[in-house]
Amino acid sequence: GRVARNVNGRVVLFADEVTDSMYRAISETNRRRDIQKAYNEKHGIIPQTIKKELHDRLDTLSDLESSGTKVKKGRKKSARDEIMELTAEERQSLSIRLEREMQEAAEALDFERAAELRDLMILARTEEDA
Repeated sequence: GRVARNVNGRVVLFADEVTDSMYRAISETNRRRDIQKAYNEKHGIIPQTIKKELHDRLDTLSDLESSGTKVKKGRKKSARDEIMELTAEERQSLSIRLEREMQEAAEALDFERAAELRDLMILARTEEDA
């Protein structure tokens, strides 16, 4: 997905053999690319790399909470700082909740949110060992 956001993006796939699943996926990608190229030509669209401001979407648990995940209330701190302030029991509970929400996001094909939740879950579990 992300490589497609850059005009010069390339994907390299290494495999010993092309499986039926790989063949179907590559064929579908080529089919969609042909449709997109035709649409672009018809409408005079010249593909360009997107230009967005870079920011850390996992900066704070408060940011995560604003997207629907319940976390401990408090002033805006880094996710690591907030997690470190939780008790071991709270971190374990947060970890379980984040894993469930991560799986729900993945099932809904919201992979960016699932990745955010995964990173926070790993952080909470890492701090469990601290």
